[in-house]
This record gives sequence, structure tokens and C-alpha cells, in this order.
Amino acid sequence: MSDVAGRLLEEFDQYVMNHIPIRFIRLSDMSFVGRDDIRKHFRSFVPQTNLFGIYKPSRVVRYAILSHRWLDSGEPTYEEMKTRKATGPGYEKLKNFCEQARKQNVEFAWSDTCCIDKGSSTELDESIRSMFRWYRNSAICIVHLAKSTTIEDILRDEWTERGWTLQELLAPFHIKFFNKHWMPMTNDSNDKQKEATTEILQTLEKATGIPHNEIYWQFNPGPFKVDERMVWAARRKTTRVEDVAYSLMGIFDVSLQIAYGEGGDRAFCRLIEAIMQAGDPSVLNWKGIAAKHHTSDAIPRSPRSFLDRRELKLASGGRLEMTMTGLGLRMPLVILPLNLPSAKATGKGRACITFDCLLYPNIKIDINVDNSSDHGQYRYALGIINYSLVKDGSLREVVEMQGKSAGIPLKCRPIDLFSSSTSAPRTTGVVGFGFGFENLDQKFGPWKKILDEGLIEVNFPITPRFYIGRKYLEIVYL
Repeated sequence: MSDVAGRLLEEFDQYVMNHIPIRFIRLSDMSFVGRDDIRKHFRSFVPQTNLFGIYKPSRVVRYAILSHRWLDSGEPTYEEMKTRKATGPGYEKLKNFCEQARKQNVEFAWSDTCCIDKGSSTELDESIRSMFRWYRNSAICIVHLAKSTTIEDILRDEWTERGWTLQELLAPFHIKFFNKHWMPMTNDSNDKQKEATTEILQTLEKATGIPHNEIYWQFNPGPFKVDERMVWAARRKTTRVEDVAYSLMGIFDVSLQIAYGEGGDRAFCRLIEAIMQAGDPSVLNWKGIAAKHHTSDAIPRSPRSFLDRRELKLASGGRLEMTMTGLGLRMPLVILPLNLPSAKATGKGRACITFDCLLYPNIKIDINVDNSSDHGQYRYALGIINYSLVKDGSLREVVEMQGKSAGIPLKCRPIDLFSSSTSAPRTTGVVGFGFGFENLDQKFGPWKKILDEGLIEVNFPITPRFYIGRKYLEIVYL
């Protein structure tokens, strides 16, 4: 055996043991087979050479995968299929799926109802973490829309409202939709390809809120465009509350330990913390009440927190260092002081107040705040999230700002030095920082995110980039 053939076989073995489901249904006899069986079955199809560089294990190991809305009861279980005692409407659905899979010229199929031994916590954990990859590597994803007869019915089909089916739509490269009678909904071989029936792509976009180009292109998973992608999941439902977070792991390409029983809030907080490690500022673009996190007020409660976000058109590629600590979410932000005008709103409830930017007086920033009589004791600022540290002509480190920026609205209050407060005092050295007369020796508490507010876009008059002193860069804990 040549070195090339050996490497190709090793790549094939690694793929089978790590990137496809743990077990399949063999369509010839409806029995279970494992990864070792799959490896033996397809190993002879691995080429000896790869002259044109076109060999991929996924082209050799071909299988069909099912996407569907689970029945309230009656789905076939692993034990029932293993002992060949499966019956009922769920089993009939499985047989129809397998019949359509055979027509796709595949020999193996996978369904989440029966191909996972849910009595094994280890297997369940691996299956949930790997689900996106398993759907992506399938030769064909067969979607059964149990409430639809025509393409227009997709708008009201429960399949478009479930949490797990979001990744089942985005992950596969090839997908085929069938209606309630198991009739194909188009004449296309692949309903995700760009040249597929325009009607079904437009209907899917309308039903899911996902732009059709994200559906038919090869969706790129990862912890970016977080605010936009969270909106896709915001109105979807899951049976287990933790699945709101677990079903999004593949879309954002992060991994979480599966811990059913931890609660939906805790699971979603862990998801957000994992996404934040990549540093994409879009994860901060949400509004509303923060999650009940043990140290931070900068964690959203659920995907629904992103529904009312502002549409920000910021340059991509910038990374913001975000680290969760015992003091809160640690971030280096460029602090732009804001002036609270004397003619501020009064009364009770929330109101939008227009602040002046002290460094750039022509810039006005609208922030929703709680009306109260103690506005004047607070200091306000905007913590800019998109910037770079560069060297100027004198090789001094300065902050490079973009003409189109975004920031987190912040406030802090004076500390009574004779009180028992344990907050670390800080001093502001910016004259006119806030409202009224300024005592430069005044000590202030830490910056806090203004509750219920999201990121705010700022358009500076100097474009596309300009520079300010590094003294405005400050570590904050939110």
C-alpha cells in the first residue's frame, strides 16, 4: 500500500469514527448497524490515489437523515427498533422516510427518534453536541412536513417553529421537502440549491425569517453575526427548556456539556459565555431584562432578547476581548463622556433623553432611561466596542476609531467615602463629565450598563477612521 493510499484510509477511518452518527438503520433489512459496520462497508470505496484532490470521505459515506416534527406520542424508540417491536404512527412515518431514502440511492438512514440510545448519558451527550455535523455530512436530508399539503402551507407548519429544526434547515447541503402525504413538494432534486424552485425558497424565508441566500448557500456556522442569528431562533419552541441553548451550539460552533435539569436560563447563559470567547461584539446587541447571572448584567435572557435590537451596520472583523470574571464581564471599552442636558425629561416610567457627546458636541445620542429626580448625580458615557490600538507617527499607542461605531450606554454614581460601600472607587479626569459642576476629586463607583438598553450606533463626522488618546480606553466590568 502506498503512503497516499494509507493516508486516505486513515482519513476515512477518522471521519467514520468521529463525524457521522453512532448508529444507522440499514435500509435493506431495517436493522441497526454501528460505525464499525459502516467502516467495513465503505472501506473498499476509498480510492488509492487523490490526483485531482477531489476525494472527500463524505462522498463515500452516504446516508439519509430525517428532519420532522415529533409526534406527541408514538415515536419508535431505540429499544423497540432493536427488538423489532416498533408499531404505530411514528413507525409508519419512519418506514415512509426509509422508502424515500432508498429512492435517493443510499443504503443507510438516521432518525433522531430511534437511532440514539437515550438511556446512555454518554451517547446522548455526544449526539446532541454532534447533531449539526451529522446533518451537514448527510447525503440528503429528508424533511417531512406533517401539516402541509402545498408550499403555501409551510407558512403555518409547526416544523418552522421548533428549536431543533433550525439547524436541520441550515446544516445540510442537500435537502428535500415532502408534504403530509409523503409527496415531494417540488420537482427539484435539491430544494436548497440556488436554482431550486423560487417559490419554496421565498416561502421558507417568509416562514423562518432567514434570508433565502443563507438557506441555499453553504451556511457557515460560527460565533459571529450573533444578533442576526439569534433572531432566527427567537420565536421557536422546544419541549425541554435547556434545548433552547443546546439546539444552537452547532449554529454558533461552540460546545457545551449537556446537563438536563440545569434550567433554561443557566443553559443559555453558558451558551452566551461560550460565544463571547470569540470576541464578536454582535453578541452584545440585545435589549431588555438581563439574565439572572451570578456576576454580570450583560447576558441576555434568551434569543427573544435580540428581537428589539437596533440594526447596526458595522465593519466586520474587529474582536472585542470579553472575559467573564467574579466582578462581571470584563471588557476594554473606549469611554466617551456624555452630558445630561438640564432640560431633561421628567415624570415616571422610561423616557428617551438626548445626551450631548462632550468630545464631539455635534453628536447627539438618544438613550432610554428611567425618569427620576436623581439623574444629576449620575455620570453617563458610551462605551465604544469597535476600535483598534495602533501606533501613531511618534510610535505612541493610540485608539483608532471608526467613523461608524457602536457603544454600550453606561452610567455610574458618586461614592460616599464615609459609607460602608465595598465598590472600588475611581476618579474621572474629564472636565465637564456629566451634569452640573464637576469635582475632579470626586470618587465614583464602577460603570454599570443602563438597564433595558442595547447597543447604540454613533456616526462620527470624521470618516472613515480617526484617532483619540489611549486615556479614554478603560477596563469595565458589566
